[in-house]
Amino acid sequence: MDKLIQYRRLIQEILKKHSLVKLANEDIKVYKFFDPEQDHYQVFHAGWQNYRRVFGPLIHIDIIDGKIWIQHDGTEFGVANELLELGIPKQDIVLGYHAPFMRHYDGFAVG
Repeated sequence: MDKLIQYRRLIQEILKKHSLVKLANEDIKVYKFFDPEQDHYQVFHAGWQNYRRVFGPLIHIDIIDGKIWIQHDGTEFGVANELLELGIPKQDIVLGYHAPFMRHYDGFAVG
């Protein structure tokens, strides 16, 4: 199977699982967004908590130049760990939320 097709499938599988988590506040919904043509994938929250608007990503992943870029990860276990468990090599995962100069120390791809 083509590597990009596999990566898209695995990312969508992980994000679908995270989008099924029910929040205590029923006024905040969980959405998933997949753009496989541009390789942007996201799970985000939107809604209201009392009089305050809640909107923001839980997970944001892009595929850039054949590597999986985790732009934001608000999960406890870590999406990178989930990808590793599914067989994605560390050299194909970039922790985009780390500053470029720090990526040399995190054990994953630098970009």
